[in-house]
Amino acid sequence: MTKGRRNLSLGALAWLVAVALLVGHNGYLWVVKRIVPDTDIMALLPVQERDPILQRSFAHMVDAAQQRVIVLVGAAEWEDAKRAADAYSAVLAKRPDLFAAASAGEGVQAEWLSLFQKHRLVLMSPAQQAQLEKEGTAFWTQQALAKLYAPFGGPRLGAWQDDPFGLFSGWVQERAQETPVRPRDGHLFVADNESQYVLLPLTLKVPALSMTAQGVVLPMLEEAGAAARKAAPQARLIQAGVILHAANAGAQASGEMHTIGVGSIAGIILLMWFTFRTLKPIALILLSIGVGVLGALSVCWLLFGQIHLMTLVFGASLVGVAQDYGIYYLCNRLSADPALDSRALLKKLLPGLALTLLAAVIGYMGLALTPFPGLRQMAVFSALGLFFAWLTVICWFPLLIGPRSLKGGALVRAYGAALARWPLLRASPGTFIAAGVFGAVAVLGISKLGANDDIRLLQNPPKHLVDDQIKLGKLLDAPTPVQFFLVRGDSAETVLQREEALKRRLDKLIAAGKLSGYQAMSNWVPSARTQRERRALVDLKLLGVDGPLAAVARQAEEDAAWVRTTADALRAAGTPLDVDAFLQAPASEPWRHLWLGREHGQYASIVALRGLSMAAVPAVRPLADGLAGVQWVDKVAEISSVLGRYRVNMGFVVLGAYCVVFVLLLPRYRGRAWRVIAPTALASVATLAILGLAGQNLQLFHVLALMLLLGVGVDYGIFMQEGATNCANRRDTTPWLAVGLAAANTILSFGLLGLSHTPALQAFGLTMLLGTLLVWLTVPCFGTSTTIKEKANAETIGIR
Repeated sequence: MTKGRRNLSLGALAWLVAVALLVGHNGYLWVVKRIVPDTDIMALLPVQERDPILQRSFAHMVDAAQQRVIVLVGAAEWEDAKRAADAYSAVLAKRPDLFAAASAGEGVQAEWLSLFQKHRLVLMSPAQQAQLEKEGTAFWTQQALAKLYAPFGGPRLGAWQDDPFGLFSGWVQERAQETPVRPRDGHLFVADNESQYVLLPLTLKVPALSMTAQGVVLPMLEEAGAAARKAAPQARLIQAGVILHAANAGAQASGEMHTIGVGSIAGIILLMWFTFRTLKPIALILLSIGVGVLGALSVCWLLFGQIHLMTLVFGASLVGVAQDYGIYYLCNRLSADPALDSRALLKKLLPGLALTLLAAVIGYMGLALTPFPGLRQMAVFSALGLFFAWLTVICWFPLLIGPRSLKGGALVRAYGAALARWPLLRASPGTFIAAGVFGAVAVLGISKLGANDDIRLLQNPPKHLVDDQIKLGKLLDAPTPVQFFLVRGDSAETVLQREEALKRRLDKLIAAGKLSGYQAMSNWVPSARTQRERRALVDLKLLGVDGPLAAVARQAEEDAAWVRTTADALRAAGTPLDVDAFLQAPASEPWRHLWLGREHGQYASIVALRGLSMAAVPAVRPLADGLAGVQWVDKVAEISSVLGRYRVNMGFVVLGAYCVVFVLLLPRYRGRAWRVIAPTALASVATLAILGLAGQNLQLFHVLALMLLLGVGVDYGIFMQEGATNCANRRDTTPWLAVGLAAANTILSFGLLGLSHTPALQAFGLTMLLGTLLVWLTVPCFGTSTTIKEKANAETIGIR
């Protein structure tokens, strides 16, 4: 065995040991440690921008909504709706391990009222408190007498003496207005102009985002819906819940990836077969990519202690770059002299392979300079993956693919012959005219390019789910979990007082019709200051010696002892109510998500808004101005803003990466370095112009694709210029074949994502499709005149 061969064997053996360790570590992570990728999008934010209390408030609201499934079973007739709802519930009752249904019995209402009975003196609506401050003895005397004698004096909760002036009853009615849902015949009832609905609020006992849980829960919901329609054929079902959207998104992604994946793999296999007449090359390329992914995952886990899901998704993009190294070696092995052994071939190709790796790694590592932890992790993952794939090609390919092991076919010769007819960039009038036209069209197209960073582009739910969500939101007047006010303070009392100050501002918008209401902890537990004020006000205005209560006693012919007994009973029902006592009661369960409690040395709560429209947001947002500890939270706008900053930062990173890569190319290519990078730069500009002319809005995923395009396109430029650097290669079309195969595989791998129905994936795929195709078509134009002439005059155009 020669010394070179022996060195190759030792290197291959050493790399085999390293890969075995990687496989073992990955097996430990997934099988033993059972790692789960992080899916928290807040984990991608810059550390200095991550507010832990704000993050907790959003998680609190999301967690409250995530495990809920809301079902409305409706019909024109109430009896039909009840019958269908009972059939629906009967099916779900078979699986108590999956669903917990809320009770709507009389006991729930009684428990709810009993919670507040001993605090009823301090529970009144703000309007009643204002009335109490303004009105005199005569008004309140008439109020009490009307409730005592009038047959329709309004709803009464308990005996007349418990609430003679109707203050507690008024507060209870105001609380009931927080939802249009009412108990009826042992069910929860809500209606519109067309139907009467039974509300079935369900709580999942399994994780809503678990694919396993979705596979069990959704069939049960479908079975329950079928049972409801069988019981009442005219029944209408409205269903909403995170699990429905998550299951649809998963099914859509699975279907798309199956279709696109199978199509791309089949296309790549056929392409490699027609090129090399064997499946061995594609198996080796997939092997190099697989090793790259395993190595990146292992090292990133050791560095970061976790892996974000977006890192895995973005890291998959290294497939489109990592394949280039193997393809370049295979194409050169195909065209090389059979007498040239693997060590000599590798030595000749190593400078070009090293530059392609460095160019791609620099492009990815530019992300590591940004202040975003998510982008830094993505950059490290991708750079490591490329490095491990590159080492696999260097260590194993020369031993596994030897001379005469590959054979080119007619497709290779025909494709190679096309290069001689490709236009060549020269300093001529035609070139300058073409450059002027290109510049004008590019400026026009890019000037029409808008920007859209809306987080909702990450999903594309079907129309029926959106319609059901809108309908349910209107019927239930439910607050949105992604837009609310966050209230903070150094004590629970401070938080409640600040809530009350905020609510006074919100009341003005409700009066103007821009909101239908709000949900807040202070609705149920007024601040201690407010409770003291109300108790003192009741004592002063209603229970005094010559006050309304005494006047009522005279009208009812009761003596002073009755007045004292009634007044004492009312005062006894003025026990202060605090948040802890309220939260410990079972009746507080629907409102617990509004109270965050003590978080990082502060207390915090949430004020949720009902009936908030997008048009009303500009009027709502400024209400927090000037209120200490009150902050408007709009998670859709916030995350969209984060994506926008990612997009802008990534744009600068791409420009910086071009500069660094150009400097890197100068020592080897000198005056021809611009020819390596120019095709990719022009293709990127042209892609942006085409998107602008097509009316597309720029988003983060367009820019991420341009980042990947830099790593891919520079590889093609290096391949072509290496053909001019190595004299032995000037008379063949090996670089052109490597570019064609790499570009075709990239288009099949990523370009087909342009067919996706998910806007973000579609944007990424469309950018890669246009950019890769344009680089492919443009890169031969930047070859040197000598190289092209020699190729055109060569006796054999194709690859030997």
